[in-house]
Amino acid sequence: MMTKNYRIKNRLRFTIFVAVTIILFTMTANFALGINTADSSTVHEYIELEVSYGDTLWSIADKYMDDDDIRESVYKLSKLNNIKASDLKAGMTIIIPS
Repeated sequence: MMTKNYRIKNRLRFTIFVAVTIILFTMTANFALGINTADSSTVHEYIELEVSYGDTLWSIADKYMDDDDIRESVYKLSKLNNIKASDLKAGMTIIIPS
């Protein structure tokens, strides 16, 4: 039985083929093995709070949030609830990170 000998005619084409094959294999393996890579620290819990008369974002941030900088806490509350400080009304329900 005779075996066939293969000869590479175009080295550049062969090199590109091998590189693309390795990249595709690596991407497929990374996708298959790395689907559930979410870190448990990215899970956030929230508290729902009904705003009372006289509450402000500043007072709520001071009372419920642990950040050192109250301005940062107010900013987070504002962005999380998509409101401005002046839009806060009694009876509204807002969410606060716990």
